[in-house]
Amino acid sequence: MRGVGSARGTPLPGRGGRRGAGRACRRTSFAEAGHDVSLLARGERLTALRRHGVRLAEEDGPAVKRVPVPVVEHPDGGYDLITVFVRTHQVDAVLESLAGVQGDVLFLLNWAAGPETLGAVLGHERVLLGFPATGGTMDGDVVRYRKSNVITRRVATPVGEPDGRTTPRLERIVETFRTAGINAKAEPRMDAWLRTHAAFEVPLGQAVHAAGGPTALADDPDAVRAVLHLIRQNLAAMETPPVPRALAALRALPQGLLVAVLRRFLKSPTAVHSGLNDLSPATAAELERLAEQLRAPAGAR
Repeated sequence: MRGVGSARGTPLPGRGGRRGAGRACRRTSFAEAGHDVSLLARGERLTALRRHGVRLAEEDGPAVKRVPVPVVEHPDGGYDLITVFVRTHQVDAVLESLAGVQGDVLFLLNWAAGPETLGAVLGHERVLLGFPATGGTMDGDVVRYRKSNVITRRVATPVGEPDGRTTPRLERIVETFRTAGINAKAEPRMDAWLRTHAAFEVPLGQAVHAAGGPTALADDPDAVRAVLHLIRQNLAAMETPPVPRALAALRALPQGLLVAVLRRFLKSPTAVHSGLNDLSPATAAELERLAEQLRAPAGAR
């Protein structure tokens, strides 16, 4: 099978590809598992990938692994699966580049605007939604991915059809992820899952950005209380119950308890070494776009 993607791609057995290379740990998992993978890239990243392949390193580790993967500048015909790994504010440009390319499109990214806006450009029948359970950062042309542990290996990548059905293509995609060593599961409420995630990520991420990092935010109890207030507002504004449903308890649990738990989390190595500590302009732009999506009325999504 064939696939192409954006900024990270995930092919099914046969041929696959992806566009760009930000947070690209997974593409090599599919290539190393024997799938036919191509990367779709532009500009300096295209040149670097053609010269060196995908270069991977674990967090701050000195060892850099090189994985040669075919790289293309323009999509070639049709693909079995196109996997898109980009930031929220970069999706519009990706849609334009993929509109004329045949193949199902799996969006593995932050997205709170629903599948309709994606399907309006690509065709509603082509769209699937998901979220990557792992990530990393770019260090020059080296992708530095987070070190896995017992806990992170148990976190599955959720993937789902926009209408919640369990279809043959969804089962095939989940199985392909698993055979490549990536923990994945079918999620019947993927759109609600993404909106719930954004309800947390936007206020927390923007507050961390404003404070200068997760530890700095933890040292300001009033700011943490403000974050919790915004999270509760976002959950209350959702048209559907949060996913997982247990998160609805955050609206009822004592504020003091939640503030203490959140401050402890912000000071933990998990937070310090996570995407929360990415204070780049790109992160700020992504959070702002997500905030706009959360504010949009249901009919506008």
